[in-house]
Amino acid sequence: MNTPGFVSPDEIRTRFSRAMSDMYKDEVPLYGTLMELVSQTNQQVLTSNKTVADYLNRTGEIERLDMERHGAIRVGTPEELATIARLFAVMGMQPVGYYDLTTAGVPVHSTAFRAVHEKSLQASPFRVFTSLLRLDLIDNQELRHLVQTILKKRQIFTPKALKLIEKFEANGALDSEDAEDFIQQALETFRWHREATVTAEEYKRLHDQHRLIADVVAFKGPHINHLTPRTLDIDQIQLGMPDKGITPKAVIEGPPRRECPILLRQTSFKALQETVAFTDQNNNACGSHTARFGEIEQRGAALTPKGRALYDTLLNAARDELGEFPNEANAERYSALLEQHFKEFPDNYADLRKQGLVYFRYFPSPLGIASRSNAYRPNSREELIAQGHIQYEPLVYEDFLPVSAAGIFQSNLGDESQNHYAGSSNQEEFEKDLGCKVINELTLYADTQRRSLLECSTILVVPPLV
Repeated sequence: MNTPGFVSPDEIRTRFSRAMSDMYKDEVPLYGTLMELVSQTNQQVLTSNKTVADYLNRTGEIERLDMERHGAIRVGTPEELATIARLFAVMGMQPVGYYDLTTAGVPVHSTAFRAVHEKSLQASPFRVFTSLLRLDLIDNQELRHLVQTILKKRQIFTPKALKLIEKFEANGALDSEDAEDFIQQALETFRWHREATVTAEEYKRLHDQHRLIADVVAFKGPHINHLTPRTLDIDQIQLGMPDKGITPKAVIEGPPRRECPILLRQTSFKALQETVAFTDQNNNACGSHTARFGEIEQRGAALTPKGRALYDTLLNAARDELGEFPNEANAERYSALLEQHFKEFPDNYADLRKQGLVYFRYFPSPLGIASRSNAYRPNSREELIAQGHIQYEPLVYEDFLPVSAAGIFQSNLGDESQNHYAGSSNQEEFEKDLGCKVINELTLYADTQRRSLLECSTILVVPPLV
């Protein structure tokens, strides 16, 4: 909304992500060190790799590279999930995708709140991966009742934040003063509190059931458990972390290194052990809790349904051949298996486009614009591309991967947290708790691709392209 006197959701999101980053640097100084390493690595890539630099400049990605980061939170109740959705709506963020992590032994299901239109993403790509604890998977009835009792007592939003959300919903926007107040009030939901809301014995019971359950239930709110900068070379980051005193996880999650990156590759440093005070310790911080960590991501091309099916097939084949959860002991073998199986996935953009494996953004070339007045102009998309009148670049993948997310969670929760749950994917129940349907991310990529083709049609004065 661009109503005079009001601040657009894109601008609120941009300001909030900066404030969140500043807060997390204060809370987790090692994150600041990680950001420095990412910045140095990105500059090295831009200086040494003209192809990457040209691509980023052509697509405008260079303008948002330093803004690229996502956060992750975990909420405990349907009411918290529904209200966090209202909070993110103030920032123009909608729930995209459904992720079931129970198959990897993590008792949550999730969505990602983000902007959905390419122009809004260009303004600020900030995303928050948001997970809801699945109480139905706690088979100990007594413990489940304890969790419900604890969560029922807490309020994770400040009174003023709730009032500003209501004001936004009534007016459709916030003015500058309210927007700044909203950012500061919303930050309180994501702030770390060393004071737990449970006794040491209760914490142990929650922790023994699953570390993540303790993290969700035992504190005043869903503290941000990591923020994630975007790198142009995650392998270089993985190698460079130890020199900065940072211990990386053993395996980079996602596809192997490629000439044409696809989807999402992620790594992280191990979760920090932080002092906490339980309610029976007179506010003396003599307990400990491990949950918050640093994560880094390298984003590649968004895959079509056909491309995603091929990706899943190859990934599953590599993991099946490995025969166990990827970890430090088998990291080298797992990497070799990924490289071997992903040789079946084309690694140049011409083939990726021809085979319909990747979504692309199309735009008129200078030649195409200059040729608009010629008597002969090709009309089909393929003719226009062949004649050099239209160029294309892959759409950046803006979302997440369930297997990768679970791998990040598990590496920071510990191998002993690899529980097995009888529960199954339950998107319908998640959407009921959320209060709305989640958006299919593939539809969004297809819409962006289609809009780019229609814009080419308009500029080049040719019939609509599909």
